Amino acid sequence: MRITLLIQGAPYSSDAPRSALRFAKAAVGAGHEIHRAFFYNDGVYIANALATPPRDETDVAAQWIDFATSHDVDLTVCVAASLRRGIVDENEAQQYELAGASLRDGFEIVGLGQMVEGMLEGDRTVTFSA
Repeated sequence: MRITLLIQGAPYSSDAPRSALRFAKAAVGAGHEIHRAFFYNDGVYIANALATPPRDETDVAAQWIDFATSHDVDLTVCVAASLRRGIVDENEAQQYELAGASLRDGFEIVGLGQMVEGMLEGDRTVTFSA
């Protein structure tokens, strides 16, 4: 089964990103494929390169990147939600004349069309909210 994930909770005020990652690992372990993880609303905070968890806390974004690299999963964040929260890639930073990018390597800023495409290409969509 091909699964698309929609994650809407922030990484350090919600368990949504950690729960989604546990689910993704279990699904892959059971022989399923995670096609895309789409981070939306406050979920986009996971892609903030300027956020650094304290040393005694788990870096959930790094865990997502490791998982995505190992299992060929797209880590995508909503462009509108990202812009509202100050998360921009190089292109957006130049377009809006900002000092620099804040998107963490391993994530890609995309439009809602990518979320819809993931839902259409997948067999199931599983949502994790705050």
